Amino acid sequence: MRSPRWLQLAGKECRELSASRAYWLLLLMIGPLVGHSFITAVDLYAEASGIGGGPAALSQGLTPLDGILVPTFGAYDIAVTLLFPFVAIRLIAAEKESGAMKLLLQFPPPLATSVAMKAMVLLLGWLVVWIPGLVAIALWKSYGGHLYAPETLNLLFGHLLRVALSGAVAVAAAAVAASAASAAIATLGFTVGTWAIDFIGAGRGGWTQELAAYTPTAALRTFEQGLLRLSTLVVIAALATGGFALAAVWLHTGRSWRYRFMATSVVIITLMAAAIGGARLRSSWDLSENRRNSFPHADEAALKQIKEPLRVTVYLSAEDPRLTDLDRSILSKLGRLLPRVDVDYAASSRTGLFEGAEEHYGEIWYEMGGRRIMSRSTTEPIVLEQLYELAEVKQPERAETEANNFPGYPLPARAKSAPWIFYIIFPVTTILAFWLVRK
Repeated sequence: MRSPRWLQLAGKECRELSASRAYWLLLLMIGPLVGHSFITAVDLYAEASGIGGGPAALSQGLTPLDGILVPTFGAYDIAVTLLFPFVAIRLIAAEKESGAMKLLLQFPPPLATSVAMKAMVLLLGWLVVWIPGLVAIALWKSYGGHLYAPETLNLLFGHLLRVALSGAVAVAAAAVAASAASAAIATLGFTVGTWAIDFIGAGRGGWTQELAAYTPTAALRTFEQGLLRLSTLVVIAALATGGFALAAVWLHTGRSWRYRFMATSVVIITLMAAAIGGARLRSSWDLSENRRNSFPHADEAALKQIKEPLRVTVYLSAEDPRLTDLDRSILSKLGRLLPRVDVDYAASSRTGLFEGAEEHYGEIWYEMGGRRIMSRSTTEPIVLEQLYELAEVKQPERAETEANNFPGYPLPARAKSAPWIFYIIFPVTTILAFWLVRK
């Protein structure tokens, strides 16, 4: 970065981004979009906290992560899905259509350096787009709201990975496609495809569910739950790196088609190896304040004594609420502690409407070391008690659990001054900044 060529290249990419009308349109829209999400979240949080004069709802369920941060930054998930790809595509397509890319190939910095600089500028530009979200966090603190730093930073990091992946897909599509329109269609097709995988893999088990766990939506969902998985981090980072690497391969028009196809094959094979290897990593950290992704400490210590693999056969359909409770309250937590957990989803339909009369529907079978036990409960203490019996492990003496000790943070406050900031001040400031830059 000390070389003047790097600085010149960075300045050139920044000017390209500032000249992009798509980027300024994104900035103009993000303020009201985030503002509406934040104001709605604060109002709902206040109503649950008893602002109307009634008693507050169950205080343990009032967490700023679920009530404020996730819905507010959910606006960014919409923006990064529907708006940000056009900004990334424009950086590539404009140079290809104008012929500037051929001139860049004649300058000393390698093409990979130029692509890396584009990625850096896109991320820096996205940090500017984050201004309304950071303002929302500051407003929440000014109202007296509580924030837990680890889960807040974890959520922001998840959104940063999300935008890196989206930018990589858009840049790769722009590099391969002949026009910006084709690149936009390809990017949209990738997004719709991940939605389909996420839907198909839900409650199916096997490789489809494992693949669905690394779609952008599912990956972001883990960060929204306050969980940092090393496997998710490595796989998403590998996919983002692979996207920019493919862009560097296909933007070099001086290379033959044979060379580009061979280089693409190398990138894809390397990417698959990194993704498969990363998916096998089991380290994870529960950064949520209420430890929603973990069992009580006493139970975790007892479960770590189990060294045999656990097989679970679930006779619940994908849309049965009991399956959602089982996945979140039991299976996902067991996967973080036991050496191996294999889950077989044996229901034959998604809704369960035509399985109620089946003999085994609703049963959950746990098998370990040749021993089996059946349960119909998805309640954590009951399931853990049966697992201890199955594994022949002494049941621990539980003190008051962390979940019961979590106080919750009710706050009956209104979003004062937020409409003025998000609906008027930020859009007007964006328009003035655009006018000054264009001038």
